[in-house]
Amino acid sequence: MERQWRGKFPVNRRKPAVELGSGVRKSYREVIDVSWGDPHRAGVKPLSFVRQVLAACLYSELMDGDKLMVDVKQRAQRLLGTCAGGSVGSYCATAGIPQTLQSVSQYIMRRDGGVPCHPENIYISPGSQWALTNILKVLVNSEASPRTGVLIPVPCHSTTIISLTTLGAVAVPYYLREERGWALEMEELQRALDSAKGVCNPVALYMINPGNPAGYVQSRKSIQEVIRFAAEKKLFLLADEVFQDCVYGKESEFVSYKRALAEIGAPLSDSVELASFHTASKGLMGECGLRTGYVELVNLDPAVMKHINNLFSTNSCPILGQIALDVMVNPPQPGDPSYPLYLKVRHFYLPASLAQNVRRVEEVINSFPDFSCQPLEGGAFAFPRLFLPPKAIERAKEAGLQPDTFYCLRLLEEAGVLFSPGTEYGQKEGTYHIRFCIMTPSDTMEEILRRLSAFHEQFMKEFS
Repeated sequence: MERQWRGKFPVNRRKPAVELGSGVRKSYREVIDVSWGDPHRAGVKPLSFVRQVLAACLYSELMDGDKLMVDVKQRAQRLLGTCAGGSVGSYCATAGIPQTLQSVSQYIMRRDGGVPCHPENIYISPGSQWALTNILKVLVNSEASPRTGVLIPVPCHSTTIISLTTLGAVAVPYYLREERGWALEMEELQRALDSAKGVCNPVALYMINPGNPAGYVQSRKSIQEVIRFAAEKKLFLLADEVFQDCVYGKESEFVSYKRALAEIGAPLSDSVELASFHTASKGLMGECGLRTGYVELVNLDPAVMKHINNLFSTNSCPILGQIALDVMVNPPQPGDPSYPLYLKVRHFYLPASLAQNVRRVEEVINSFPDFSCQPLEGGAFAFPRLFLPPKAIERAKEAGLQPDTFYCLRLLEEAGVLFSPGTEYGQKEGTYHIRFCIMTPSDTMEEILRRLSAFHEQFMKEFS
């Protein structure tokens, strides 16, 4: 297939921070790194209930005093009771702690309006990407001729592309329509499938909803069209839904692929093979360092499920990550002592801060004639298009860099803001983008936009 991804950002991305630490004077005091989807790195504070439960599980003597709420102690005691030996240092079952699997199953049923969910179809993993890679191992035959193909969106986060190519698969790109808010069109899926003829054998269709890096949210109608397409073409569906809690478009609603499949009904609801992924690392939970997620498998053959069980047994998720996942899917409820603070932070402060960031990003980015940011509906990133002058493009080529990489490196050096270039995620030839995380405190986002605005104005003057 035509190569759409150009490699990783150069290692000198760390240079300005190292220089600052060595006493080199710059126009900024610190580097603001929003190149990751890591809210805590960007300054967002962790949810106190999560950290209190984790602390109590790690050091049970904390439960002897009165510093922790009663419901925190009760939750910690319950979770420790599910661990072998009552310790977070113990091993657990391959699929995960049975009680946590049950909590995840109940969460999925609530989310999907009562659609049945069975714990035996869920595997807790060290992050959603680890789970995705292992499901791809089942789908990809590295010795096949032609090679195995997987349809993936453009843009698409780079870790999935790396996983595919490492396994020997072919990434078959389908392009989202940027000018229509990164819409997915069935004609484009068909074009992508046709383009694979004679090159590879497509076996799966990978979807990201809400989008990463593009901040779209699929409609129920779009999801059901995709499901019917997958059924007709006999494609395994891979649904990356890790930002399902981050939806802020006024007309947007998260609908899971599993729910949409169930709503279509038989025979598709009983036959379309689906793996859906979620994690405690992304979204408003933001516990990236705990590396925990889950995959739910739908309509898979029992023999395949047995093979998947063997794959997942090679690296079970650490107990602390499973505890965080349990808290994510089973948060404090009305009447619990911790509920008022949790409600204030999780459902008011964090969403309000994120919504404010979205408004400001769209407002500032679109105020420049050489930037275009589509409406941000969900996810954790902005992915605006950058219209670079010919002189800047030529200078980038002279430096051996992609043009948007050149822009990001200059932004980092001169303004102390670290973004990622669109070339890392795939983009149409001749277009350039930048990606940055919008899950930051509001004052941090204002500083980012201030630095970006000043830099961009000078950059465009230099190359006009």
